[in-house]
Amino acid sequence: MTLTTRKAAVAVAIAATALAAAAGGLVFAGVYDVGADTPHTRPVYALLETVRERSIAARADELQAPPDLNSPARIRQGAGNYQAMCSGCHLAPGMQSTELSRGLYPAPPDLSKTPVDPRHAFWTIKHGIKASGMPAWGASVGDEYIWNMAALLQALPSMDAAQYRALVAESGGHSHGGGETAAGDDHHGRSAPAETQGHGHHEAVSQLAASEPGAASESAHAPADGKPHAHAPTPKAPTKAVAPQAAPAEPPTDEHQAHEHAH
Repeated sequence: MTLTTRKAAVAVAIAATALAAAAGGLVFAGVYDVGADTPHTRPVYALLETVRERSIAARADELQAPPDLNSPARIRQGAGNYQAMCSGCHLAPGMQSTELSRGLYPAPPDLSKTPVDPRHAFWTIKHGIKASGMPAWGASVGDEYIWNMAALLQALPSMDAAQYRALVAESGGHSHGGGETAAGDDHHGRSAPAETQGHGHHEAVSQLAASEPGAASESAHAPADGKPHAHAPTPKAPTKAVAPQAAPAEPPTDEHQAHEHAH
C-alpha cells in the first residue's frame, strides 16, 4: 500500500468516525421526532420502505401457497377472521376510514383496493412488522387460517360491499381454532370497559353494519362523534304519598274500667 493510499484510508476512517459520532449525538439529543403524526423525512421513509419490502420478499418468496387457495371455502372462512382482526386497519369494501387507519403511521394499506402477493400476505400476517402496528398473528392463529385470510385478500379487491357482507355473514365469524376473543373483549383477552365495548377496534363492525338495509333509522339516533354515550335513566313515575295510619288504640285496662264505673 502506497503512502497516498494509506492517507486516503485514514481520511475515510476519520470521516466515518466523525459521521458516526455526529449521528450518535443527534440520537441521544432526541432530535428526530418519532411521533406518528409527524411524517418521516423522505430519505428515512424510503430506507424503511425498502428494508421492509426486501425483508418480506427474501423470506416469503420461498413459501409455497396451497394449490386450492382460490377455493370458495377458504375465502369464506378467511372473511370472518379478516373482518374481526384486520378490517379496523386495512378496511373492507364499502368501509370508510377508521380511528386506527387514520392514526397509524405509516398508514396501513387499504387491502380492499390493493392487490397483495398471497405469500407476502401470509408471511406478514403470521410474523407481523416491527414498529408498524402490524401484529404477529401467528402467535395465536394456525397456518391454515392465515392462508385462508391470504385467500380472501386475493378476492377482496374485486368484491363490492354486498358481496363482502354476505361472505362475513356465512363465514362463522372470528374462528381460528383457539385464542379468539369473546364479544366485548379485546385481542389481548382483557375485558373491555362497558363504555368502550363496540368502539375502537370494533368500529369496523359498526361501519359494516351501518350499510345493512334498515340501518338508517338506527343510525339517525347515533351520536355525531361516533362514541357511545351514556343514557340518562328513564325517570320513574312519582309514587303517590300514603298518609300514615293511626296506631290502633290499646284495650282499656281493668283499672281504667273500674274508674269508668265509679262515675
